[in-house]
Amino acid sequence: MTDPHGELIWAAVALPGSTHDLTAARDHGIVAGLTAWAIAGYADKAHQGASGAISTPCKRHKGRKLGNRKKLYNRYHAKVRAPGEPGAATLKKWHILRKAGCSHSRLIAIIQAILTLCHQAG
Repeated sequence: MTDPHGELIWAAVALPGSTHDLTAARDHGIVAGLTAWAIAGYADKAHQGASGAISTPCKRHKGRKLGNRKKLYNRYHAKVRAPGEPGAATLKKWHILRKAGCSHSRLIAIIQAILTLCHQAG
C-alpha cells in the first residue's frame, strides 16, 4: 500500500501466488478498513466488486463501446491512481526480493523492517 505520493507505507503478509487480488485485499482487511474510515481507495480492474470505499475503472462490456462519461471517469481514475504505481515499481527494483533464498514470510518481515526504518529516517 502506498501513500498519495507513491511512497510505500505498508506491506502485507504473503499469501499464495494463486490468491486473487481482491481476495487478498479482503483477507487483509483493506476493503473493510478503508470503508470503515471513509478513506477513498483507488484500485485496478482486478478489484471490481470490492464496493465500499474502493473505486475501480469502468469496464467495457463485450461488443459495446464505453460512453464518453465513463471514458472521462477512467481517465480521472488513472490520474488519481498513477502516483501510487511507483510503490509497486520500488518493490520490483529491490534485488533482495529476487535473490533471497528464504521463505515469503521472512521476506515480508524484511520489507516491513525496511519500511519502518525508512519512515523513521525520513
